[in-house]
Amino acid sequence: MIDTFNRTGPLMEAASYPAWAQQLLKDCSESKRRVVEHELYLRMRDNQLSARTMRQYLIGGWPVVEQFALYMAQNLTKTKFARHPGEDMARRWLMRNIRVELNHADYWVHWSRAHGVSLEDLQEQQVPPELHALSHWCWHTSSADSLIVAIAATNYAIEGATGEWSALVCSTGVYAAAFPEEDRKRAMKWLKMHAQYDDAHPWEALEIICTLAGMNPSKALQAELRQAICKSYDYMYLFLERCMQLELSERVIHGRERRALVGS
Repeated sequence: MIDTFNRTGPLMEAASYPAWAQQLLKDCSESKRRVVEHELYLRMRDNQLSARTMRQYLIGGWPVVEQFALYMAQNLTKTKFARHPGEDMARRWLMRNIRVELNHADYWVHWSRAHGVSLEDLQEQQVPPELHALSHWCWHTSSADSLIVAIAATNYAIEGATGEWSALVCSTGVYAAAFPEEDRKRAMKWLKMHAQYDDAHPWEALEIICTLAGMNPSKALQAELRQAICKSYDYMYLFLERCMQLELSERVIHGRERRALVGS
């Protein structure tokens, strides 16, 4: 029985991939949904997040953005030329996209500066330790796990969810309109780049995963992939929840201040 996977359908359609991969997407869908539809992104879309929450979000997210090219570089070292078609595909893809990710770090700095967050602020990382869990997980899987699992956790899961939530934030134009016109394009570059074209990257990562795994991977490998993907989503969710704790506490404080003013 031929076990090799060769995609014949459209890149960005689930039906183009083996049945086991389609089931994998379904099994991880709820963990993904609670990230991409999170209240924080709905409030960001509507420009309703406090300045303190945006500051915490941007600083806390910086390690993942700044190190993403390094995660990919670590995965590149796991490949060997002509050993497996999936490794050759991963090798070419990683080499091509590492440089792109370096540019994305610059765009995050521009976004941060538009909110009054300096590069020094990003580097100092004065945020709750819970916000470092996602970057620690990404570094761990990229350095310790197999090529297929690490690509699933980072390039498939992280990039996939990011493409969807950034598209949500950009969907109405309300958030972009809050920036002065002369700064708007620069401030929105990171979000626009991910919302417009990065949505192909997770599908390309999925194709690499399926090429590495073949048509009938072991149940153990399927479980390992599912766990890694969902763990990435879960760490993203915990990051967002921690940011929302600050947002909600800000609203409680402001509510008390308003009531005190009315009472006086």
